[in-house]
Amino acid sequence: MSHLRSIAAASALAALTGFVVAAAPPASSEGAPSPVRTGLESLVRDENFPAAMASVREPNGRSRFYASGVGDLRTGAPVPTEGRVRIASATKMFTATVVLQLVGDGKIGLDEPIETYVPGLVPGGTEITVRQLLQHTSGLPEYFTLDYLTIQHRYAEPRELLDRALTRPPLFAPGTGWQYSNTNYVVAGLIVQRVTGRPIGEEITNRIIRPVGLRDTYWPAVGEQTIRGQHAHGYYTPATPTDGARLDFTEIDPSWGWAAGQLIASPRDVNRFLDALLGGELLAPTELAAMKTTVTAPGFPPNWQYGLGLMRIELSCGETAWGHGGDIDGYETRDAITDDGRAATVVVTALPSPEQSPRFLVDAVLDTALCD
Repeated sequence: MSHLRSIAAASALAALTGFVVAAAPPASSEGAPSPVRTGLESLVRDENFPAAMASVREPNGRSRFYASGVGDLRTGAPVPTEGRVRIASATKMFTATVVLQLVGDGKIGLDEPIETYVPGLVPGGTEITVRQLLQHTSGLPEYFTLDYLTIQHRYAEPRELLDRALTRPPLFAPGTGWQYSNTNYVVAGLIVQRVTGRPIGEEITNRIIRPVGLRDTYWPAVGEQTIRGQHAHGYYTPATPTDGARLDFTEIDPSWGWAAGQLIASPRDVNRFLDALLGGELLAPTELAAMKTTVTAPGFPPNWQYGLGLMRIELSCGETAWGHGGDIDGYETRDAITDDGRAATVVVTALPSPEQSPRFLVDAVLDTALCD
């Protein structure tokens, strides 16, 4: 009876404040606020994000969902429990997993030049390996240099993305440096399509989403700009706003992310994916070990290193976690799972401002969720 009362009280609080704790007991017997809850409230109250949410999965599979703020600034609707969001570059974990599955099947060689699979696609393709694509050590320049506001509803073919990148010179000789570049994952997606004869979105769906049971995760169809089902709205702040107002940026054409950042998922599903990936459900030990072999990632937080579509994160509590995260106008996502199986995904519904970005605000809440 007391448990039912606590759920009813949480529901009433959600209706009033937009804060939700789904099927979660108090953080302690004294009723002290959860550090995750406190962190999310700070993101909304002190940093002015429209909404902040977190899903935390315990090693036994039990999940808790927390949220602060509102899911729709126009209506004041609360944040839906485990609603879908655009996970942006967290898509790279899925693309890399498919590539590594094909490595395990003997259809792709990690240290083979990309010219083997997509001949003539990239100048210097005989010098760039598949491993270097997934690790961001290829030297391929970034294709995405536009303000998303100018292309919000414009569709782009993968080859157009690559062509945009190839108008710029290489960043460095393959294997001699590190620079995060979405172009690497566009090429990786094209390799998957050439090797399998099927679209990358279909391969991700059939090899990962369906087998793992990710009910809220999907690859948007060509031209699909909305988010299916329950979701918190995402917002865009112009670089030089005239009135400080945010624009509702929930509806966009995600083709500009493609194999580097097109997926939509719920925070709970991202945690389940991480559990399956690091738990050995999706990759054989050899390929998983390759994915977890990291290099220094200049420009990322100092406690992060980059593997093959997977980042190693050293937490403040001394534990190691594995994840990726992603940024797209409307949503910033950070996710990771510890070696002992505690997973968390934290989302805010607007990108940080240039002043906020160096403070790694969402990363700090992720750290709290994994160390709490």
